[in-house]
Amino acid sequence: MSQRQQPPQSKPFSIVVIGGGIGGLCLALGLIRRGVPVQVYEQASEFGEIGQGVAFGPNSSRAMKLVDPAIQEAFIRLATHAAEEGSEGIGRTWINFRYGGDNTDMIAKIQTFDSNLTGLSSVHRARFMEELVKLVPEGIANFNKRFVSMKRLESGEIEVSFADGSTATADAVIGCDGIRSKVRQALLNRKSAEDDLSFSGTVAYRAIIPMEKAKEALGEGFAVNAQMFLAPGGHVLCYPIDHGKTVNVIASVNKGESWDHDGWVIKDAKYDDMKRDFVGWCDEVQSVISMIKDHTPDKWALFDTLPLPTFYKGNVALLGDSAHATLPHQGSGAGQAVEDALIMAEVLADVNTKTAADIPLAFKAYDAIRRPRSQKVVKTSRQAGEMYNFQGPYGHDLSKLRDDALSRFHWIWYEDMEVQTQRATSMLGDVIARL
Repeated sequence: MSQRQQPPQSKPFSIVVIGGGIGGLCLALGLIRRGVPVQVYEQASEFGEIGQGVAFGPNSSRAMKLVDPAIQEAFIRLATHAAEEGSEGIGRTWINFRYGGDNTDMIAKIQTFDSNLTGLSSVHRARFMEELVKLVPEGIANFNKRFVSMKRLESGEIEVSFADGSTATADAVIGCDGIRSKVRQALLNRKSAEDDLSFSGTVAYRAIIPMEKAKEALGEGFAVNAQMFLAPGGHVLCYPIDHGKTVNVIASVNKGESWDHDGWVIKDAKYDDMKRDFVGWCDEVQSVISMIKDHTPDKWALFDTLPLPTFYKGNVALLGDSAHATLPHQGSGAGQAVEDALIMAEVLADVNTKTAADIPLAFKAYDAIRRPRSQKVVKTSRQAGEMYNFQGPYGHDLSKLRDDALSRFHWIWYEDMEVQTQRATSMLGDVIARL
């Protein structure tokens, strides 16, 4: 935890955040910076993240700075960039889309053209979480607190109950507890935390391999830059993390099968199954698959969230994956959680949010701004996966696929985060003015 001093608290209400992942911690840091009292309750014994590499686009970096400049500073310190830059330094490579069948011909070079030359800026999830934790002041985090239920008290406050028998009381609760959100289940009165989830049909083998091994498999030019190999029924993504020390590999395949396992991650997946799924792919992919064998690959079932009718009810709201878990095919899921954190922190800290009675109106503005954009990311990410697997409307037409890929990410990356914030606070002000 950090020795950072908390700014004076400027609001007469308190917020409970359930879940201490990237979204939950960014929200907490944004609220702390704006003087909004907050406590974070995490079910694990310490903050941490499952998964491996995570990428952030230009929009995400801008949102981090607006939430709390220290978040962006931590991201910049950790970020690994593609080695390639565009002509005359005006762009930086995000991903090279290549055919992955019997050759590795370039389909499309996707680049960012923002002023910071963001390109594919990737970090190791655990390292990034470690840096976020350092920013959290003492006395904010509460561990071993697994959410069970919540109820509204006569005072108007919300009492949250945890599995250890303890409770917490606050004026509002924000669920940042991931794709299988118990807060979402309670908020929307679902029978199961999985009721709003949809299996994509895709499974992904994930592993991290040393850069030297990756260079042997792919060649140095391929290994130090992000490559996406596409072929019928699947795609394989490789990109450097940890300042180029390692390469994150995600080998995805969609065979239209159901997922019948209790969990969504199978540790130490069977190598023979993985090898069978990529028979006939190019030599580079075959080499990568062979190297994954020695680095304990996990097999992940890829789910996303069905469109929710709302991200809030009363003084309870959802943020990040609990509201809009997305498939990884546009590299935008974590970034959407950061955008959520920015808008949520701004509307709760806004001058128009004076008392706890105003919180539902702040949540309403958050929902109106964030739900359409984040649900569009979910929808288009699923479509992107289908396109990468040649299962979309373009089929095997590489020319149409190229045209789509070259423009697909722009509406995500070049969102004006200041304008998005202004829209939310203006909407909140208009609603309150009409009361």
